[in-house]
Amino acid sequence: MSERDQLRDVFGAIADPTRRQLIHLLAEAEELPLHELTPQFQMGRTAVSKHLAILKEAGLVLDRKVGRETRYRLNAAPLQDIQNWVAFYGKFRGMAESKPSSK
Repeated sequence: MSERDQLRDVFGAIADPTRRQLIHLLAEAEELPLHELTPQFQMGRTAVSKHLAILKEAGLVLDRKVGRETRYRLNAAPLQDIQNWVAFYGKFRGMAESKPSSK
């Protein structure tokens, strides 16, 4: 999925803790169906499915049909945007710590 095909911003997609947990679960497995993901959360299948749809729109999740079942897997490539952003601003981390207090 190219950057212009993404329908949703990666930063917005990972802003929600449920979606971050879904990413974590999918990172630990090759692929998982919805019925195996849902028990990990205190919400129904429809809510988990909506979170997966947001991750899919951001390019973070890919899905495929296997019979009547949809299986989900992580596509970590868009996370590179976040890694690049953090790396760029990481150079400022030491500056905040070394500034004298203005009390």
